[in-house]
Amino acid sequence: MSVMLEDAVRRRIIEQAIGFSTGAFASPSPVPGVKILYTDQPHPRTPVLYEPTIVIVMQGAKVGYLGDRTFRYDAQRFLLLTVPLPFECETIASKDQPFVGLSIGVDAALLQSVLSDVGHEHVDPLAEGSELSGINGAPYNEGLLCAIERLFDAMKDPRDARFLGKLIVQEILYHVLFGESGAALHALVHRHTQFGLISKVIKHIESHYAETFSVEQLARMVNMSVSAFHHNFKAVTNTSPLQYIKSYKLHRARLIMLHEGAKAGVAASRVGYESASQFSREFKRYFGATPVDEVARLQPAGRESPALTSRR
Repeated sequence: MSVMLEDAVRRRIIEQAIGFSTGAFASPSPVPGVKILYTDQPHPRTPVLYEPTIVIVMQGAKVGYLGDRTFRYDAQRFLLLTVPLPFECETIASKDQPFVGLSIGVDAALLQSVLSDVGHEHVDPLAEGSELSGINGAPYNEGLLCAIERLFDAMKDPRDARFLGKLIVQEILYHVLFGESGAALHALVHRHTQFGLISKVIKHIESHYAETFSVEQLARMVNMSVSAFHHNFKAVTNTSPLQYIKSYKLHRARLIMLHEGAKAGVAASRVGYESASQFSREFKRYFGATPVDEVARLQPAGRESPALTSRR
């Protein structure tokens, strides 16, 4: 695809995406699992929680911060998250150049279907990658860009969105799978790799976030020594197990307050804090605002949701 044609395709996608925006940062689309992302305001660096998802940017940019890593996703590179990850993110946007993109939730069953249809002889080489991270980026290719264009075309008609949308999302997964980040996507559904074992632990934390965990207990779940578990967990999440658990609890509490209208003390109890004052201190240290102030900041301005996608 020539540069001029690629630019024309992007402009067309941007126009269609803006048409689906509802004014919130993330708007639902007619295709299940796909959300339209739009803002014409820059968002400062702030903690966010993303579920496994592909974030595709057509205009503007985001910069993510995870531990000592910094990564940018924009019109040249998309973002792939294969485990739920709390990290910090800023959005680059303006009235003249709004941020426009889409997020596609990574459905493990759909991904498994793609892998099965492709065949072992093409899929097995993906498992030969070295140590994998839960967050990856890769450049767009022509096939991926064309599939995104057709996805927006399908959204114009409810029948096309319902039937063709799922097939095109499957095609997008295919292009990501055989791109630079393919090994991470492959590892998501293969439980016997080190990545797969850490993913199992993270899913357990997701489902039981109100409980108290010890590193020893989590390591035993996947038959690892404590030192090996620490090493592998940090390779995937770029943080320690205990810091990940604390961050996840705080994010879940923020979501409970934001979406259910719960008071800080109720949210604290629901995510496993015995002391409301300790929760408030740790919440303010992590988010830079008290629970009340943080919820008030997010609600009226339609700022970016703390979680772009959810499998619940």
